[in-house]
Amino acid sequence: MSMEEWIHAGTLEELKQVSSKVIKGGIAVFYHEDEVRALDNRCPHLGFPLHLGSVCNGMLTCHWHHARFDICSGGTLDPWADDVPAYDVKVENEIVWVNARPRNIGNAEKLKRRLREGLEQNIGIVIAKAVIGLVESKVPVDEIVRIGITFGTSQGNGWGAGLTILTAMSNVLPKLDTSGQILALYHGLVQVARASSGRAPRHLLGALPSSPASTERLMAWYRNCVEVRDTQGAEKVLLTAIANGSSSEQLANMMLISVTDHFYLDGGHTFDFHNKAFEALESLGASLTEPILASLVPLLRSPTRSEELHHWQAPVDLVTPLQNAFEKLQQPATSEPSFQLNEQAFVEQLLSDNALVTIDQLSRLLLGGAAPERLAQLICLAAAERIVRFHTQNEFSDWVAVLHTFTYAHAVHERLSRSKEPLLFRALYYGAMALYHDRFLNVPRAPKPRPVSGRSFAPEELLELMDRRQQVEEAAGWVAGYLGEQRDPHVLLGTLGLSLLREDAEFHSFQLYEAAVTEYDRWDQRSDDFAKQAKETCLLACTRYLAAHAPSARELPHTAKIAWRLYRGERLFEEE
Repeated sequence: MSMEEWIHAGTLEELKQVSSKVIKGGIAVFYHEDEVRALDNRCPHLGFPLHLGSVCNGMLTCHWHHARFDICSGGTLDPWADDVPAYDVKVENEIVWVNARPRNIGNAEKLKRRLREGLEQNIGIVIAKAVIGLVESKVPVDEIVRIGITFGTSQGNGWGAGLTILTAMSNVLPKLDTSGQILALYHGLVQVARASSGRAPRHLLGALPSSPASTERLMAWYRNCVEVRDTQGAEKVLLTAIANGSSSEQLANMMLISVTDHFYLDGGHTFDFHNKAFEALESLGASLTEPILASLVPLLRSPTRSEELHHWQAPVDLVTPLQNAFEKLQQPATSEPSFQLNEQAFVEQLLSDNALVTIDQLSRLLLGGAAPERLAQLICLAAAERIVRFHTQNEFSDWVAVLHTFTYAHAVHERLSRSKEPLLFRALYYGAMALYHDRFLNVPRAPKPRPVSGRSFAPEELLELMDRRQQVEEAAGWVAGYLGEQRDPHVLLGTLGLSLLREDAEFHSFQLYEAAVTEYDRWDQRSDDFAKQAKETCLLACTRYLAAHAPSARELPHTAKIAWRLYRGERLFEEE
């Protein structure tokens, strides 16, 4: 090695006198048991100076959180702390030299292993450091997400909020800069770890032995198992269909038809979770078909079936008209549209208080040949409008009610853009009726946002608004002014993403942002006035919801910031 790779650490005698010292590069050098050792001076947990710690019997203890490190290798006895980088040392002519490059520097495979360990042990700082290292090492995002999905589907009770957040955040990465992408992945992976913490590993039951059953028969079996809440039977039928070579489209239809056999399961979450699981499968590939799809089956054990709920039956009976409508849908659609779709009028009808007319109009449109995907997009737009009209005089918890309808409608839109299965059209009706049930949350209706003026409309202004509680109308007015000034909406989408990721956001906020971003992009493919209004509605809905739920303690982003500063070699503590 050349001398340029070694750092002068003083004389051996000097080091003996002081026991420890910090040299160039932030390296702590110790004299212990007649040997010289060198470690990064920053505790890998939260950056406390290790030279201020205690060394005894070959063990270095950080005085802040009492993390313990082998002074020779840098390895830790406390997994939550992570290993500390160690450096080679040589002594020549009583002069101590330390190699400038740590010997246990992480490579991609080590970082992947650390990410798995962080997930297994539910340690946020370890997950954050692994994500930062992997992203900075240019490891493809899909490989990072795959680790989280593989772990999450192998633990606990199956697909849930954590895996949904991770998939949603992977979908919005193109809207974010590098730091935002790191935060998005970190949030998703931490939520997967939390959802799996303390859960036993999940073992698949296995397919039926060499079953010759057709896809149609397996679909009937699956629906029957779901009907009687037999999740074990459903899992075996599903795995048999996979083993028999059923296509992804066939599997999606089989599972989603069973989800729509009953009304609006679990307030829309069941359909939404299925959609996210299939999005993850599309992104990550067929090798994860079994664990991803099998993880959905536990959702069908005991979901709430909305046709059994009082408010779906009284004071207006929605169940019977919907069942009649589903029978009508079995009639073949005409080859040419016979019922002209007026988008604005249809959205207004969806937002009205006459559910029976909505059911009838939806049936006429479908039987007249209207594209189900387009109807789903309009139902989602109406749901976004409910959020824009949501008055802050409502109970705070009611924000989630209007959000559920929006994210459910978005999931239906995504599925119907991929499938033409007629039985899935029932999901449109459930979304429309959820919109009807939300109507009282727009009474009184929130005032139309008043565009602010006299601002620079720098993104920081919006973030400053969200540093204060309940700046819902103020933030919406800022966005209205921003759009009125013809500013770049994609910059705004990125800023809204940052406003989400800098918070200790709850599950629904992640859902909301991803749905709003995706729906915005769908409308952005058109340039007419109606599409322009629809895009503004998506942005205002996203802004109002996020502003209502900010600020938080911001503990998770703080951990990520510490991990980022450690990665960059920054000093977290300054000595006086």
